[in-house]
Amino acid sequence: MSFAIQIHETGGPEVMRWEPMSVVDPEPGQVRLRQTAVGLNYIDVYFRTGLYPLPQMPGVLGMEAAGVVEALGAEVQDLSVGDRVAYAATPPGAYAQERNMPAEQLVKLPDDISDETAAAMMLRGMTAHYLIRRIHAVKPGDTVLIHAAAGGVGLIVCQWAKHLGATVIGTVGSAEKAALAAAHGCDHPIHYQEEDFVARVRELTGGKGVDVVYDSVGDATFMGSLDCLRSRGMMVSFGNASGAVKPFAPGLLAQKGGLFLTRPSLFHYISTREELEWAARDLFEVVQQGVVKIEIGQRYALKDVAKAHADLEARRTTGSTVLIP
Repeated sequence: MSFAIQIHETGGPEVMRWEPMSVVDPEPGQVRLRQTAVGLNYIDVYFRTGLYPLPQMPGVLGMEAAGVVEALGAEVQDLSVGDRVAYAATPPGAYAQERNMPAEQLVKLPDDISDETAAAMMLRGMTAHYLIRRIHAVKPGDTVLIHAAAGGVGLIVCQWAKHLGATVIGTVGSAEKAALAAAHGCDHPIHYQEEDFVARVRELTGGKGVDVVYDSVGDATFMGSLDCLRSRGMMVSFGNASGAVKPFAPGLLAQKGGLFLTRPSLFHYISTREELEWAARDLFEVVQQGVVKIEIGQRYALKDVAKAHADLEARRTTGSTVLIP
């Protein structure tokens, strides 16, 4: 009998329970995984609180993990028992020692990328990929603003965008986080509790504004982010850690410079096998080359995930967080 973290109702971290759960034989097209490392992401909080509905209740949270293939369902051809694999995929269910997964959602891990590193980077790294390679293809001479620059996605975006030739501005919540962001490619960390990030961005860009803003904070930063953009700049709202953005009239985008706005999700960018393999391949390549270093800031036992959620929501975490089943 294996164990998983289940919720029977939505709410705070206390609703997560460490419970026994049996895993049936994999169906055709599926494999059974023994999971070795699980990634913690803010989307897990959205499911736990009910902002995003789980497919069923009781349900298991978690979107990202690495592990070893232990059994194959019929029709699985590209994987073998013993293969090391990783994923960032729907539906939720990663907070478990074992689970079944569609084989088409898994990617094999290179020998030089550990299970913990994979669990720390799949969702965040492929998010960074669509942000800087697909929504706004960062190029030399660009100036970008990334909020939560010392977080899991933020640190990857800072390094990758810097490698692509951009000037990187990032907001952080402490001096320690500013130093961490700077060590990972952020040219200009802004401590948002001590200075007005909009005024500082305008100062750094000579009043012009940045080419693109990557904003996972949401309500608290959204309007300020629009004011950081150059004329016809791109606003990418890809999360709402501080709450959902309040409704506003689309004409505001015209008033502020003919701005572009998108609200993407990773899963719209890895919806085909080809897209998944492209994102994973590019991510593995920059990690293997040392261009992007994956910072694991915290590790918790999976059964202690309530503390991990509390620390994440209180902004006490940096980099990526890994849960050990």
